[in-house]
Amino acid sequence: MMTNIHKTAVVSPKSNIDPSVAIGAYSIIGDDVEIGKNTKIESHVVIKGNTKIGEDNHFYSFSSIGDDPQDKKYLNEETAVEIGDRNTIREYTTINKGTIQDVGVTRMGNDNWIMAYVHIAHDCQVGNNTIFANNTTLGGHVEVGDNVIFGGFSGAHQFCKIGAHSFLGMYSGVARDLPPYVIVMGQPAEPRGINLEGLKRRDFSKDQIRNIKSAYKALYMSDLRLEEAIKAIQDLGDINGELNILVDFLNNTTRGIVRKG
Repeated sequence: MMTNIHKTAVVSPKSNIDPSVAIGAYSIIGDDVEIGKNTKIESHVVIKGNTKIGEDNHFYSFSSIGDDPQDKKYLNEETAVEIGDRNTIREYTTINKGTIQDVGVTRMGNDNWIMAYVHIAHDCQVGNNTIFANNTTLGGHVEVGDNVIFGGFSGAHQFCKIGAHSFLGMYSGVARDLPPYVIVMGQPAEPRGINLEGLKRRDFSKDQIRNIKSAYKALYMSDLRLEEAIKAIQDLGDINGELNILVDFLNNTTRGIVRKG
């Protein structure tokens, strides 16, 4: 018998909740919701199905998880949300389920820090170890790589790809794909260099950082076309996969990349 559920919480008998999960006052857990062990649900949280949540997560008050996508094409199809382990979801965050026009699942990985009033729209795919500062907004179908940092009030247009280890400054608006390692700022966002401090904190070697700086110069500080810049980056010689990440991203961009004005 579960003893960590407040008497005013409403938990569907069709949900699958680990006995160690704590659920606060007036929270609502709907049908087909699965929540893993040691996850904490504060008061006034709403989680609807089909939503699968892993272990050791913490959902703060008034967050809304798994509700219908804000997409006029949505017609109550069976779509879902999947959230991994050790994520922190702060107040008033909204994470909408997917649509059949995409993979049908909005996903979040592990160890993400999601601050208040963040919106993660339908079909977004968020990696691991990201930080979303207050009021960050993702349009539908956005892909976010590992270790990305969004500054407050920043956002990404629908279908954009945000590369691993990139950094969006406060109020930045991205309407094209943002390559890995790059810092952007402004409306529209423009590249301002590489995320040097982030790379140091993640134990990139001096040689790897030097390589990434050279790649940035080829991409943004030369007159090379994208195809020529990719070839120049490949010619630098990878040390431990850092340039392969960038080259793969550039070869698979579908919206073009963020450029200087």
